[in-house]
Amino acid sequence: MSGPITDPCGPVAGGVRQLGQPGCGAEGEPRLSSGGRYKPDGCVALQKVAMIIPFRHREEHLKYWLYYLHPILQRQQLDYGVYVINQHGDETFNRAKLLNVGYAEALKEYDYDCFVFSDVDLIPMDDRNTYKCYSQPRHLSVSMDKFGFKLPYLQYFGGVSSMSKEQYLKINGFPNNYWGWGGEDDDIFNRLSARGMSISRPSAEIGKCRMIRHNRDAKNEANPQRFNRIAHTRQTMDRDGINSLKYEVVNVEKDQLFTKITVDVGRPER
Repeated sequence: MSGPITDPCGPVAGGVRQLGQPGCGAEGEPRLSSGGRYKPDGCVALQKVAMIIPFRHREEHLKYWLYYLHPILQRQQLDYGVYVINQHGDETFNRAKLLNVGYAEALKEYDYDCFVFSDVDLIPMDDRNTYKCYSQPRHLSVSMDKFGFKLPYLQYFGGVSSMSKEQYLKINGFPNNYWGWGGEDDDIFNRLSARGMSISRPSAEIGKCRMIRHNRDAKNEANPQRFNRIAHTRQTMDRDGINSLKYEVVNVEKDQLFTKITVDVGRPER
């Protein structure tokens, strides 16, 4: 990008504070357009980034995410928008399908070329961990306090990740048939591997994240079919993904800090 560079603060001291306590860049009103859109002043960002958050019944966590991430993203001088994809109803949660919906809906509003997929309960601890896209799919939440600040296993791609539009389409997006907790991240890794891509990561120090503690959500029980589905990713990925996505938009809300899109994603086969 061209223009003045705002230095990142580096490590965010003290972890997650109570809302309202100022931190590095947290003071003042964010310079946001309606729907959580931001463009840096005095420069042209090299990427247009959609932040996609799968969501249901996590209002308190969303407040923290917005409080911390907007200042960080602005210091990184990103041209970005925040999209909260809210699953309607009480059916079993489907994280990966909501991410597909976020991709599709964000592109209806702006010509995004980079997509960051973030769980609502993860806060980066170092703002040098740039929320953008790279030459390979990027895993951004490398070392979480939940796992003792260690990568749980080499193929892990959960938490926060980014892909360019080209990378996302190359793997046909994410699977739509993972209902409940677990499995979709390993399916996505299998998709990347099948298309000859590898995962890039920042260092473990820069990639540190804290999780806002919570109990597992109701209707997000462990998916009993996940291991069988993971084993057959290469056989199913060409027909299960963005090209087979079906959903219905129930409501769109334009908050100053984010765009909330409530969608009916259907129900698991019984």
